[in-house]
Amino acid sequence: MTDLQSSLIAIGGVILVGVLSYNKWQEHKARRSVDQAFPVAHDDVLMKSDASSGDTRHLQRQEPAMSPASTVASDQEAASEFEPYLKTALASTSEQAGHAAPVSLEEDAPQEPVFSLPRPRKTLPVDELIDCTIPIALDAQVRGDKLLPLLQKLRQVGNKPVQFIGQNSSNGEWEAVSRGSVYNALAAGVQLANRNSPLNELEYSELVMRLHEITETIGASPDVPDMIKVIQNAHILHRFISEHDVQLSVNVRSNGAPWNIVTLLAALTRQGFDRRTGSTLVMQDGENEVLFSLTTNVGVTTEVTDCLTLLLDVPRVDPERDGYGALVACARSLAMRLGGTLVDDGNQVLSEDALSDIAGQVGAFYGAMEAAEIPAGSGRALRLFS
Repeated sequence: MTDLQSSLIAIGGVILVGVLSYNKWQEHKARRSVDQAFPVAHDDVLMKSDASSGDTRHLQRQEPAMSPASTVASDQEAASEFEPYLKTALASTSEQAGHAAPVSLEEDAPQEPVFSLPRPRKTLPVDELIDCTIPIALDAQVRGDKLLPLLQKLRQVGNKPVQFIGQNSSNGEWEAVSRGSVYNALAAGVQLANRNSPLNELEYSELVMRLHEITETIGASPDVPDMIKVIQNAHILHRFISEHDVQLSVNVRSNGAPWNIVTLLAALTRQGFDRRTGSTLVMQDGENEVLFSLTTNVGVTTEVTDCLTLLLDVPRVDPERDGYGALVACARSLAMRLGGTLVDDGNQVLSEDALSDIAGQVGAFYGAMEAAEIPAGSGRALRLFS
């Protein structure tokens, strides 16, 4: 081996050691930044005990106020106000929320509907606003015990759920079919649309065919609505879903070194985030309802990230839970603790004015949903925006 070869090997070894040392130093720096941001475990982010003894029987929900003032407060004020209650932000949306009339699925329907359920005393699984309702006349009363095994065979067509209700023979009220009750009449309902698609001809045809098979077994006659009208209504409802399918996001971008994923996820979990997948977590309120989600924007094998994204599924969150205010407060807190900046999807810094404008848009959006008789976060909204 020549002197030149020996020198080259020595130089290569020095470079390799240097690269490994630099990588270790970067990893240590990333871990230390997260450890410093989250030095200790905190109480449940949305629950706070009035006593210091740890008794949680009288926990109360801690809700931020949704107002322009809360969203444009200084970073330090927001971080201190919501520190025990880590939640994150929203941001840029190109959606402009407007006022809407109640959803009408019968644009040229006759004055008197063919079949209309009376206003129930309790919520029914069949909803005439978002379901195609099919009345089923019975030749004789049928017990719920006999019906349930048959109805279980038809719970879905395509990706649309199918539900059944019955008129209780003892009190005449409509209810979900259950054991121990006897029914004078039935009604089936198939959801007209969801986020993915409206009910189509193949799905409706499958529903009608399978429904006939069930009703023949129990001596019943379904009054099947005209397919053309049903499909038309499905497209009307799906158009409403598409126009109101708003998801707001905000990103927390690192101002320096990237954050170590393992340490970061462990710290966020201690702060109250619930890990759902490898890179996605959710923040819940005091009633175990999801407020918003957080993603690290990297794959499961990646060790560091320099950007966190928080996402609010607006139509699925009741305005009283103030998902927007909670998101903004959490994003500010994360930025303060991790050394980051709030940016939109175009990596533009989110100003206080921009966040305030979004708050106004969110308020208008909620008003439009309410006017359409599909309030955000309601059972109807959760079914449609699924």
